[in-house]
Amino acid sequence: MTSDDTYEVFALRYGTRDARRREHFLYKDRVVDPEVSMPMDYFVWLIRNQSRALLVDTGFSEPVGTRRGRTHLRSPAEALKLLDVSADAVENVVITHMHYDHSGTVRDFPNAQLHLQERELRWVTSSEMFERSAQGSFESNDVVNVVRGLYDRRLTLHEGGWQFAHGIDVHLVPGHTPGIQVVSVNTTRGKVVLASDSTHYYENMETGEPFATTYDAAQVVAGFKMLEELADSKRHIVPGHDPLVMRRYPAASKDMEGIVVRLDADPDY
Repeated sequence: MTSDDTYEVFALRYGTRDARRREHFLYKDRVVDPEVSMPMDYFVWLIRNQSRALLVDTGFSEPVGTRRGRTHLRSPAEALKLLDVSADAVENVVITHMHYDHSGTVRDFPNAQLHLQERELRWVTSSEMFERSAQGSFESNDVVNVVRGLYDRRLTLHEGGWQFAHGIDVHLVPGHTPGIQVVSVNTTRGKVVLASDSTHYYENMETGEPFATTYDAAQVVAGFKMLEELADSKRHIVPGHDPLVMRRYPAASKDMEGIVVRLDADPDY
């Protein structure tokens, strides 16, 4: 464990899928080698020290993943057990945004206070969702569960940036969705930014090319610059779905290789 304002940070891989490069970029005509394989990984993230812990996102459930053609490796709650964290003991969860792969399984964390941007909740419960094309990245049950959290007084709604604790800050970086938020964390190697889907892959940010699922492309591109300003360097930015994360960072232990990596350790690149 680390000091009171410095944290360990883990990426926990709970799912994956096969995909092609053309599926990951908004402007299809600019994609190099569009049919080349470009798999996608799915993560949740854990931030902790001796005083507190914070879970970032809750992933998707096995039935949802199977229906959507994703490979469900383990539930986020099961992955957390590898770090000796019980789902019942999780007290706070940041939901970066409401897409199905980030806001599912909230019911697996019955004692957690959920943290979401208010504009994100307004959007997913607005008339925009009458359009079937707008519904594709959401699961209605996930939305209902989060709304139920509001009535159960276990949902905190934020407007803009906010601080969870000294050394953990949450920032609004709209673009992928209107209310997506990212988390910056003080670690022994400097300030790490968990970018979630503000950049799905390293390549999205490095080339300035937004991911295919994008609410506002101009804001996404502006968000790339915001990520760089928040982090100590580009090597401190962790994308939301890139399999390279599992290769560039060390496993939390030998038996967790391919499952959990340490983001507070220096990456190998």
